[in-house]
Amino acid sequence: MADTGMTPTDPAPFRLLQDTGTLAEGAAKLAGELRATPVKQVLADANRTAVRRGAPAAFGSMPKPSVWYAFDRGDQETADWFPQGLTCGADSGTLPVSVFLATWYYRPEQGERGIRVTFLSPSTLKYRHALLVEAAPDGSYRPIDIHAGGVACYGDLLYVADTSRGLRVFDLGKILDLSSAQPDLGDGQRVGRHGGRLHAFGYRYVIPQTDFWRVADKGARFSFVGLDRSTTPHTLISGEYAADHPRGRVVRWNLDLDGEPRDAYVMGHEKIQGAVSRDGRWYLSQSNGSRNNGTLYVYEDGKVDRRPWPIGPEDLTVRGTKVWSLTEYQGKRVVFGVRL
Repeated sequence: MADTGMTPTDPAPFRLLQDTGTLAEGAAKLAGELRATPVKQVLADANRTAVRRGAPAAFGSMPKPSVWYAFDRGDQETADWFPQGLTCGADSGTLPVSVFLATWYYRPEQGERGIRVTFLSPSTLKYRHALLVEAAPDGSYRPIDIHAGGVACYGDLLYVADTSRGLRVFDLGKILDLSSAQPDLGDGQRVGRHGGRLHAFGYRYVIPQTDFWRVADKGARFSFVGLDRSTTPHTLISGEYAADHPRGRVVRWNLDLDGEPRDAYVMGHEKIQGAVSRDGRWYLSQSNGSRNNGTLYVYEDGKVDRRPWPIGPEDLTVRGTKVWSLTEYQGKRVVFGVRL
């Protein structure tokens, strides 16, 4: 089939409506009780260590990149949590520390534990998970049961993909420390407020959702999220994963977000798991099952370059002169970068 990638299309179906509701009020209530912790301190308190150039099986038959970081043994082996989204401090533009942020979703239907975000330092290799939650005005909170297929950080805001609904927003100024209000982290099997104590499945930090941008057209999907700091103004990116046809779309909005889409394209490939644009080029991350290498498509001036890609590739972000991604399958979970 002839290559049909990056064909302009109508962006209107991706119009977003702000729906804050009681989210900001709930987050503020919880923040009034728990100490907010900056990202730099979260990394200083990190309780896990990544392995430089670990889990090489993630790359299958492709040449190995010069830089990658593997999650630790527990996170490699778990069949409960799967990494999906990736962003970094360079996307934020304001974070005073070098950091990757990755979203994970909880797969088992029984005992749902929602979604979490990982803060990973590429300099120390230390990392820590925090639970993303939805808080109510009375100070209670609950896990968020979504796929979290993509994430982008801009300033202090995290935009997390909610597949059928739009973009959930979290404030990195509200990384809340449960240990600041009680002597322990509560029951590792519970979440929320119970008997006057706070619980978060054993996590020290929770980050409450503060806003919601809901899609106006129920036919649009939000499978991944990215950011382009080379446009004026900067743009937020999201796109659709399509398993068995090439009609998935990718769309951009100007930042600061007002909900009106700037442009959109049909990507022309199935199984796209992430997309970013930079300096007029588009990068598309395509998966090919749990045993086969994927493909990175690079579009510029109507031409496409196909590059080898790992097994199970997901969301994309840009840091320095590299495009970065992460991989999702057990024993093959890495954060890696290749030259733009």
